[in-house]
Amino acid sequence: MAANDLPGVLAFDVFGTVVDWRSSISAESGSFLAQIGRSEIDPAAFTDNWRRRYLTGMAAYAKSGRDFTILDVLHREMLEERLRDEGIDPATLDAALLQDWTFAWRRLAPWPDSVEGLTRLKRRFPIVTLSNGNIALMLEMARRGGLPWDAIMGAEVTRAYKPDSRAYLGTAEVLGLAPGEICLVAAHHSDLAAARASGLKTAFIARPMEYGGRPAPDAKLAQDWEWSADSLIDLADQLGC
Repeated sequence: MAANDLPGVLAFDVFGTVVDWRSSISAESGSFLAQIGRSEIDPAAFTDNWRRRYLTGMAAYAKSGRDFTILDVLHREMLEERLRDEGIDPATLDAALLQDWTFAWRRLAPWPDSVEGLTRLKRRFPIVTLSNGNIALMLEMARRGGLPWDAIMGAEVTRAYKPDSRAYLGTAEVLGLAPGEICLVAAHHSDLAAARASGLKTAFIARPMEYGGRPAPDAKLAQDWEWSADSLIDLADQLGC
């Protein structure tokens, strides 16, 4: 792609693209399940089902007409639903433990290439988040993981959750850019498809272990994205960073 076709800003999906939610939440959930005397529950399966609730829950949220609610709150609601699935009444558990368990989503570890890749990309492009995570969540995650964002943006700024077009167009508006001047970097074809429909450029990052080696639920939505890379370091190479 010619230099004049390069984006002005790189906007990143974070969960699964930059950080490894499954390994991090599985490890923490194993500890919390042990604390409540339920070590027989497989923490990886617990995590997969918690994440599945997120994917289905966000679709239901979009149709509900509910006032904007930050992801920390939604994560807590989904955790309590997940516990009830296992026959555990959240009301019987310590409130501080439930909050700490919910905030495990603030403590996700970056993929091994993420910090180096972001640091290189930042040399040439402003890098911002375009995530459904709320600002406090994203800030703590960035501080813990050394993620060098220029700005933390996303749902709490635009008051809209992806894949709502307002999430993408609102980000462009806040940055004072046309949609085509922004490139969404994501590991999820559904996210990229929604960004493209809103006029953004797109870059796919393959994360084959996001779901423990299983195919991603949106694999059938793959398209010929402007860029496709095996890591953020690979993307930095392709963009001349």
